[in-house]
Amino acid sequence: MTSLKLRQIGNSVGVVLPKDILSDMKLAAGDSVHIIKTAEGYRITPYDPEFEEQMEAARETMKHYRNALRELAK
Repeated sequence: MTSLKLRQIGNSVGVVLPKDILSDMKLAAGDSVHIIKTAEGYRITPYDPEFEEQMEAARETMKHYRNALRELAK
C-alpha cells in the first residue's frame, strides 16, 4: 500500500504520483485518469468506464451479427 500526501497546487489540491506508479499504469504528464466511486471507496484508472461500456456493447453487437458482418466485409 502506498500513502500519498495531498499538496496545494495553485488554488487546487492535488496528489503527486510516484514514478513507479506512473510506469505501472502506463501514464505520463498530461494524460487523463478517471475516478470511479465503488462500494470499497474510490478507484483511479486510466481507462474511461463509459468508453469501456460502449466497447462492450459493440463487442456484443458484432458477436450477434458476426455472419452478416463477415459477408459485408467481402
